[in-house]
Amino acid sequence: MATNIDKALFQQPAGLDELAQDQEPIEIEIVDPEAVNIRAGDLEIEIEAAEPSVEDFDANLAEYLSESSILTVVSDLSADIDNDKNSRKEWEKAYVMGLKLLGLQIEERTEPWDGASGVFHPMITEAVVRFQSETITETFPAMGPVRTKIVGKETPEKKEAATRVQEDMNFQLTEVMQEFRPEHERMLWSLPATGSAFKKVYFDPNIGRQTSVFIPAEDILLPYGTSDIQTCYRVTHVMRKTENEIKKLQQAGFYRDIDIGSPDKAIDEINKAKDKETGFADLNDERFTLCESHVDLVLKGDPLCETDDDGEPTGIALPYVVTFIRGTNTVLAIRRNWNEGDDLHLKRQHFVHYQYIPGFGAYGFGLFHLIGGFANSATSLMRQLIDAGTLSNLPGGLKSRGLRIKGDDTPIAPGEWRDVDVGSGAIRDNILPLPYKDPSATLYNLLNTVVEEGRRFAATADMKISDMGANAPVGSTLALLERQLKVMTAVQARVHFTLKQELQLLAAIIRDYTDDEYSYEPDGEQGVRAKKSDYRHVDIMPVSDPNAATLSQRVVQYQAVIQLAQSAPDIYDLPKLHRGMLEVLGIKNADKLVPLEEDLKPTDPVSENQEVLKGKPVKAFQYQDHEAHIQVHMSAMQDPIVMQLVGQNPRAPMIQAAMMAHIAEHVGFGYRQKIEQQLGMPLPPEGEKLPPQVEMALSGMMAQAAQRVLQTNQAQAAQQQAQQQAQDPVVQMQQQELAIRQQEVQIKQQKAQADAAAKQQELMLKAQEVASRQGENPEVAAAKARQEMQTAAMRAQQELQTNAMRQAQELEAQRARLEMSAQEHQMKLAQTAQAHQQALRLKEQQRNQPKGNNNQ
Repeated sequence: MATNIDKALFQQPAGLDELAQDQEPIEIEIVDPEAVNIRAGDLEIEIEAAEPSVEDFDANLAEYLSESSILTVVSDLSADIDNDKNSRKEWEKAYVMGLKLLGLQIEERTEPWDGASGVFHPMITEAVVRFQSETITETFPAMGPVRTKIVGKETPEKKEAATRVQEDMNFQLTEVMQEFRPEHERMLWSLPATGSAFKKVYFDPNIGRQTSVFIPAEDILLPYGTSDIQTCYRVTHVMRKTENEIKKLQQAGFYRDIDIGSPDKAIDEINKAKDKETGFADLNDERFTLCESHVDLVLKGDPLCETDDDGEPTGIALPYVVTFIRGTNTVLAIRRNWNEGDDLHLKRQHFVHYQYIPGFGAYGFGLFHLIGGFANSATSLMRQLIDAGTLSNLPGGLKSRGLRIKGDDTPIAPGEWRDVDVGSGAIRDNILPLPYKDPSATLYNLLNTVVEEGRRFAATADMKISDMGANAPVGSTLALLERQLKVMTAVQARVHFTLKQELQLLAAIIRDYTDDEYSYEPDGEQGVRAKKSDYRHVDIMPVSDPNAATLSQRVVQYQAVIQLAQSAPDIYDLPKLHRGMLEVLGIKNADKLVPLEEDLKPTDPVSENQEVLKGKPVKAFQYQDHEAHIQVHMSAMQDPIVMQLVGQNPRAPMIQAAMMAHIAEHVGFGYRQKIEQQLGMPLPPEGEKLPPQVEMALSGMMAQAAQRVLQTNQAQAAQQQAQQQAQDPVVQMQQQELAIRQQEVQIKQQKAQADAAAKQQELMLKAQEVASRQGENPEVAAAKARQEMQTAAMRAQQELQTNAMRQAQELEAQRARLEMSAQEHQMKLAQTAQAHQQALRLKEQQRNQPKGNNNQ
């Protein structure tokens, strides 16, 4: 197997190997991570582990405080806890009475007679089961209960971090923490009945990971007058642990190693009622009852207690966690309950409180309190109706002493006749049936009224289908659902809020025990592990929707939005809307069924043309070569073969619109690049919020850059137009004619100049001849002739200039006529193309027109 070994940056000193061979070997013994023994010949060095002290922030203070201080703390705390329990006696009484209304155990009654009806109306049980079933599917779907929300500006790095955190959290809650879902379901069973349920989130040293366990309301003791567990100055968790569990925590150093004695057999009234209703009995429960109190204390002996400027204790209580065994008051641990380095000494949170309906105090109201009277009345009415039916079907009465019936201890079976010994008179004279009535219709109607009111109050009544027409608008249906599910939606919103607190506590523990960095691909079997830094970029959220309690409610909401989108599709993102609908319905691979633009990846322009022709979405990206993309797309649109085949496609208008929209994207990005080139710097990212001063300064710079871009584009457009006109055959012919006329003008000018020179020479000769015949001086005659010729030349030059100007004007007019004819030619070509497009659309409309309309 090949191994890669990196070379050292520096070479070892020469002779080091020979020197090492002459020395005695060094022995290093690692006793534990903090204790090391080093031996080299006769030399021995022992580095002992540092003993923990009270100065250690995470130390168990019970190991260092005096027994008198510990005894004072636990005696006062135990008395306060007893007062907390006594202050909720009436609450516990209502709890016990409510447990009986669940009807989990069949009641055998002997009053008013042996075998009377012991049925319970399942009003509360039905509401509890329905709430548990609906809420568990909403808060804990198959893919996991966690989603993430990016904190601050959204970047590709943060998106990847959010994905890793979401997958890591869901893996932990679904695969690693096998107890999370069962504990969550137990909480959802207890919450609607009692009104309050608690979860405790902590790192368990016994299993070496985070955990979240359900705590029933009776095991959380709160002081009188408390309204919020987050700010409560004393929260006591009554725990039950076996001797082995306590010893494991003692061995781990979490509890101090002392004798714990024997367990206390005391059991409270609520647990007795639970055992009775569920059919269990406390026969061999050897668990210890522990009290873990999260309390604010003034702990003498703690060097980190609050002090004033003079170093004297201020007497301000700080948060601690005190754990002791109930009954013997044996203290197992006293630990600080704030984060190290926190100058405010804020209490660390370990509990979350789920409430069904918030009440006057710390505990919420549940179905035991809200509809307990309805359930009790319904149970009483149902028993009366059943007993009345029993007496009516099997009536009793009086008979004379002389009347004897064979086997009179057993009821008469159908079709059976028995012998009767009559003392005197007829049989009817010896028997007097008691006047039992049939079950009362009044009681039955009253029972229905009580049950209906109880179910309506508990939000478990079924909605009447008759309230909605077959063609009722989605808005009306949504309004009825909102009215029906108003109470349950509020309860679900409270569960969503508390679940978010629980997940954030778990995320904090997972983050603290996660590596800072890793340079490897996580194993698929172990899940996708996030880095510690990833958790700082995201916020943990439940997947449940606090605004919609049920799937049907969310589906109707999406249907209402889809109806609105049909009236104005241009202002809606229809693919995203349909993707959301599929995700709400729980359809797998919704991203493949309805791809979105943010899911697309950059491709070459030819592949983009192929996607557009197939009717699939495409997306332009800022860093692409937009001019090349536009050129390829325009070439495809101008290709006659491609356009002919596209014109035969029923979706031709949609394909052309998609291509033009995609080209517009490239045009926009290309314009942005030109502005950035003129500015000499990149523009801020799209969607980024700019301060007003920056936006104003940037707008001025953009205006100047846009003007320069405009001038450059205008010059390029003029050059392209000239090139296009030069390539037009008609324009080329007209330009050739203009060039020929210019050559003719030049030839005429040259001929006129030659004629004028020849005429001047001829006049000079004639003047000399005349002067010689007349006897005049030839020089005088020559000068006179020269003057006349100059005058004639000036007149000829003026005529030439006049003719040249006239011809130049004629050429300029002809050039203007050529440009106008070229523009008219281009307009005719554009009109022809537009007429061709209209003909294609007309054919498309005729092809899509229904056959019935054609027949008409």
